[in-house]
Amino acid sequence: MTNWVRACAADEIDEEDLIRWDHEGHVYAIYNTEKGFFATDGICTHEHQSLDEGLVIGCVIECPLHGGRFDIPSGKALSAPVCVDLATYPVRIENGEVFVATG
Repeated sequence: MTNWVRACAADEIDEEDLIRWDHEGHVYAIYNTEKGFFATDGICTHEHQSLDEGLVIGCVIECPLHGGRFDIPSGKALSAPVCVDLATYPVRIENGEVFVATG
């Protein structure tokens, strides 16, 4: 069964930006992109770096540490030094609130 958890209000995330959301010991990144809202793991797969200070360009997140890039909707690693994809999580918006499926 899917466990939907309220993460934040949708208006807390500017377009082409993200926030860090910590829930039950896990770090998530929640994005507001031109294609909608998405959630991925919030830590880069290359080194232990939070993505919340990274740069969002369209539907791509660039890690602030070494510049590796990921496709936000799929989590796919796009450029060196990252080579391991990010896990992604379903997101839904209800009454202006962002919910993430955490389980």
